[in-house]
Formats: sequence, structure tokens, C-alpha cells
Amino acid sequence: MRYTDIAVVGGGLAGSTTAAMLGRAGIPAILIDPHPVYPPDFRVEKLSGHEQIERFRKTGLAEATLQSATLDSENWIARSGYLLDKKPSQQYGILYDSLINAIRAQIPADVESIYAKVTSISTSAERQKLVLSNGEEISARLVVLANGLNVGLRRWLGIERRIVSACHSVSIGFNLVPVGRPSFDFPALTYFSERTSERIPYLSLFPIGDTMRANLFVYRQIDDPWLQQMRRAPEVTLNAAMPRLRRITGEFEITGDIKVRPADLYVSSGHRQPGVVLVGDAFETTCPVSGTGTDKVFTDVERLCNVHIPAWLATQGMAETKIAAFYDDPVKTACDAWSIAKAYHFRSVSIERGIYWRAQRWARFLAWFGKGTWRRLGHRLGAELRAQSSSSSSSSLSPSA
Repeated sequence: MRYTDIAVVGGGLAGSTTAAMLGRAGIPAILIDPHPVYPPDFRVEKLSGHEQIERFRKTGLAEATLQSATLDSENWIARSGYLLDKKPSQQYGILYDSLINAIRAQIPADVESIYAKVTSISTSAERQKLVLSNGEEISARLVVLANGLNVGLRRWLGIERRIVSACHSVSIGFNLVPVGRPSFDFPALTYFSERTSERIPYLSLFPIGDTMRANLFVYRQIDDPWLQQMRRAPEVTLNAAMPRLRRITGEFEITGDIKVRPADLYVSSGHRQPGVVLVGDAFETTCPVSGTGTDKVFTDVERLCNVHIPAWLATQGMAETKIAAFYDDPVKTACDAWSIAKAYHFRSVSIERGIYWRAQRWARFLAWFGKGTWRRLGHRLGAELRAQSSSSSSSSLSPSA
């Protein structure tokens, strides 16, 4: 049997980040995951926004990881064929497997990785025992369950998940290439839906390396025939749903595989137990449309590794009262509440047809238009002032008559 302080089960975003942070803090840990190299998986494909990047930076892993990502610097905002704004952005495009493997590369050598599955787990207020598929056994003071949507181990422990919104949204990923020209005019583009009847909140286009990646989000059931049409005839289906999109993008082709991933919203119950803590999607899911999933992961892991685990290890035992401090952490609970509220609000503002939601859509449109107009005026005024300054400098350097 191997002994450690922390056993991290699952090597996705939450688990790999946890292992790297614990290792950097000098806390004995073992990472358990079946894959030596994380395989391709359609999940997070970009990190964006000042707050999200700052949450990532709190883990201490952002700078090295983002070297593997593509920064676009400017994101165009458009709706119904109208360009509303060219917004400066802090948006990094990176495929999920590349993100995970970049984080794993920062796990210190003294954090051992075991490539196997956990077949059984028993917990107590003192030590936890894990049995692996390769026959090994691990004794740990604490188990961090970061195995995402895999429910087997949670059910083993009596932890259940309650679906609160089945197939809340569907994410569709594919590549776009321009037709008749070498590149698109925009560095990145967020194009909002033209009609509520299409049940599309927005299409996000952003670069990953030399590829223009597309993430299309829809509010449809997974058996909706529209999704099959999108697979069979993607350009025709997308252009029918967003007929004015080509005013911004120009002609394009969709290449490569069409990846489709539904997202259920669920919450855990029975998770307040001694010796085990759930992070990321293992605890609670959010909607990819809102873009808050990575915020939740980084918040969970940062609070757990920087605040709670050091405090827990300072005294004997791993009772439920200790674990409860993490679930009740005000920073974590605020992030969880914000994320779930945004998931429901984004859906309503995208597809609801009542007067209130129509007013909300118009208010958003006018806000984007106003910001874009103000930004253009600012750029024009700045250019004029620079031209006047340059002209004045030239005149002052001219020889007098």
C-alpha cells in the first residue's frame, strides 16, 4: 500500500490543476487517471475575460500554460449582420487536451502519477483507502474527487446527483475556413442570434494556432432533427439559421469533424462526508454558454489548495466538519451562485419571447452599439490629436524664414 496526504482522482482540468498546486506547495499527493497523455476531448476551447484569467493566475499556472494558447487581442461583436463593436479582448484559444497537458507539464516530479482507474473507495474521519484497477492500493488522508461527470465512485460513496435542467444546452464545435481569400477580416468574432426561434444564443469564432475555431451553442434537445441536419449539411444549416452571418464573415466552409456535446445542469447531494471532497463538475455542473465553467474550476481548486487543505493538514483527522468549510467557503459559494444564475439568465434572454426579455435583448443590442460607437469616436479623436501633435512638432523643427 502507498501512503500519501492527498489522492487526486481524475486528471482533467480540476484534477491536474489540483495536483500541480499541491506539488508546488510541497504537499505529498498522488494523481490517479487512466491516461498518461490526456486525449482529445470537446470541452473548454478558450479562456477569456479579465476575471477568468485572474482566477487562473491565482493557481500560479497561468503564465506557463497560456504560452500554448493563441491570443486574439480583439473580438468583433455582431448581430443580425451588423458590426456593433471591435472590443479589445483577453481571449486565449486552446483545445481542451492541449490545456490539460500544458498544466500537467507543470506538475512537480515529486507528485506521482498513476495511470489506472479507481475501482473502490472507503472513507473515514482518519484515512481513506483506494483500490486501483492495476491492483495497487493507496492510503490517503484526503481524497479529492475531480473525475468530472463519472458517477461511479460517487455512487459508491452514496453521493447522488440531481439533474435540475436536462440538456440545458448543446455545444457544437467545428473549424471554419474562408473561401476565396487567405484569412478572415476579424481576429475573433462573437455573433449573436438573429431570431429567437432558432434557439441559438451565439456563435463564437476564435483562432487556435492557424485554425479559426467555431463554437456554436444551441438550446435544443439532443434528439432534435436540427442537430442531425447540422452534422449532414453544416454550411446550409448554419446559413439558414444565421442568414446575415456572411455579411461579417464573407463566404466560408466548415471543415473537419462536427463535435456535439449536450450539457445537463445537476447538483450533488450527500457530498458532505469525512475524508473526501468534490471539485469542478464532480460537484456541480454549469452551462458552457455562460462561459463560467472554468471560473468555477479555478475558484474551487484555488480555495481548496491555497486555503483549506493546508489548514486541514495542520491538525489530525479529516472529519466532515473540516470538509464542510470548503463547501461553505463564501468565495466558492458566491462563484457557484453567480454561475448558475448566469446559465438560466442567458437561456431566457436568448429564447424567451415575452416583453421583458425582448426589452432585455434590445437593451443589450443598444449597449453594444453604444460602446462600439464611443470606441470608434475615441479612436478617431485620438488619431486626429496625434496628427495635430505630429504637425506641430514638424512645424517647430522647420528652419525659420
